[in-house]
Amino acid sequence: MSREVRTVVYDPDLHLEAYQFEGIMQKFPNHFHDYYVIGFIEEGKRHLICNNQEYLLNSGDIIIFNPQDPHACEQVDGRKLDYRCINIQPEVMLDYVREITGQAYLPRFSTHVLYQSELVSSLHELHQFILEEQHDFCKEEMLFLLLDQLLKDYTDTETAEAEQNITLEIRQLCDYMEVHYTENISLNELSELSGLSKYHLLRQFTRQKGISPYRYLETIRINQAKRLLEQGLPPIDVAAQTGFSDQSHFTNFFKKLIGLTPKQYRRIFNHGAETKRLQENKR
Repeated sequence: MSREVRTVVYDPDLHLEAYQFEGIMQKFPNHFHDYYVIGFIEEGKRHLICNNQEYLLNSGDIIIFNPQDPHACEQVDGRKLDYRCINIQPEVMLDYVREITGQAYLPRFSTHVLYQSELVSSLHELHQFILEEQHDFCKEEMLFLLLDQLLKDYTDTETAEAEQNITLEIRQLCDYMEVHYTENISLNELSELSGLSKYHLLRQFTRQKGISPYRYLETIRINQAKRLLEQGLPPIDVAAQTGFSDQSHFTNFFKKLIGLTPKQYRRIFNHGAETKRLQENKR
């Protein structure tokens, strides 16, 4: 009988989330996060598409996503996935980068996959310390050393070329959706705002951003929903406040992107609890 385990821990010392998925078969559709993701494959094989580039991932490979990097993945040959990652919010990353480099900037990692990286052991050890809820400064030291190495070897300090190639019309559409995500936005409305036909809008947006306009909008809604759930709001209220047509649609899409239901995610941030931890077992 198959066994699926999803464990999420929020570390109040490091101010980041740690995810561990064991034995999962879930396919994640194209989406992005508003935070950094640094993870690795423990077991299994995955097909990854990130920023329109394709990768084949195996155990021992590290993946790195910048905020706004569109990505999708699925298992290969029916093999189950064991995966761990840490999620770092931009404001938290900014503090770490300032400590390490003496400069306040948000890094852009130029490499998405580190094949068979020697840094896996360091990331695994750090992740395990977080799961075990260790409170001494060893885990902070490990995080600083890991980020220092990644910053030195895998960042591009200049503005990303992809961002330079985003046209004014597409930037305006992104800005509009980020402000009006709670509303019932139509393709006609976006077409009128951009001055592009609906067909050319879809083509240009997807080519430049690596994600379709509707998927971009739903991802914004999910990212906002996470913040509300972290504050303790019930999922039914969060669905209404983030523009989803109903709670069922919200729940289904949230799990597709995050790997947890809104209710499960909210429990990690159960206010008043000493630790912020969730472990779900499914047989």
